[in-house]
Amino acid sequence: MFGYIIVNKAEMKFKEFDIYHSYYCGICRELKKRYGAAGQLALSFDMTFLAILLTGLYDTQTRKADCKCIVHPFERHETRNNIFTEYAADMNMLFAYYKCRDDWEDERKVRKLLYGRLLEGKAGKLQAVYTKKVENIRRLMEDFSREEKGEDADIDTLAGLFGRVMGEIMAVREDEWAESLRRLGFFLGKFIYLCDAYEDIELDIKKGTPNPLKRRYQDPDFEEECRTILMMMMSECCREFERLPILENVEILRNILYSGVWGRYEAVHEKRMGENVPAPPEREGQDGPQSGREGFAAK
Repeated sequence: MFGYIIVNKAEMKFKEFDIYHSYYCGICRELKKRYGAAGQLALSFDMTFLAILLTGLYDTQTRKADCKCIVHPFERHETRNNIFTEYAADMNMLFAYYKCRDDWEDERKVRKLLYGRLLEGKAGKLQAVYTKKVENIRRLMEDFSREEKGEDADIDTLAGLFGRVMGEIMAVREDEWAESLRRLGFFLGKFIYLCDAYEDIELDIKKGTPNPLKRRYQDPDFEEECRTILMMMMSECCREFERLPILENVEILRNILYSGVWGRYEAVHEKRMGENVPAPPEREGQDGPQSGREGFAAK
């Protein structure tokens, strides 16, 4: 995941943000404990949504603590940990590994190759714990990589594959909630993929890197079409979310789904419409992977 599943901090109560941040710090602690400093480098706010969602759904006992860290060396801050912060840390590690592979194959980024090799052994250990899930994700990511490299790369197909990966990550157990979690993850994954492709379109055209939106970029309805499809996908995602019997921290989750996920899209859209230039300057420190018309949201 690429920095889209985040909160809108301006619309949150201070207490809610403190809870949200405590789960983020809890995942960071899990990454350090399970994978060392290399694991902590993979930390993303995106997996915080997963940990809070699953904790609220399964009403899991959560341990509270406080700690200092290298980022906040002079003040203690609260952490929350449970079986789902552990799971989120594992999925964070697995996804970071595949992202490194994708970045290397797409753009030959040497530092991603080296970091990917560092993570390979750590990610490989997850095979024994999540055998079927890891195998499903591996197969989907291989299909994704193959489709992305094709001359006629199709946005519907690619977004659908990425959505299925997200569905596998969301469905932590094969139980009564598995289907709803898979559908939630499926539409959220499609939203993320299209947002990433939309954000990177000018840069990918400039660099000649894969982006299946290239063929539509010059269409006069490009902006309106992208927004419409994104709204359709988040509508389906939120529909599945509201079916889940979650009471704990539900307002934090709604903040993310109804507001936070749109933050980067709105920033890119406003910049593009305001400046009206074909190729904005490269964004520092951002290495998102390269990432329809009717039927896209339901495929």
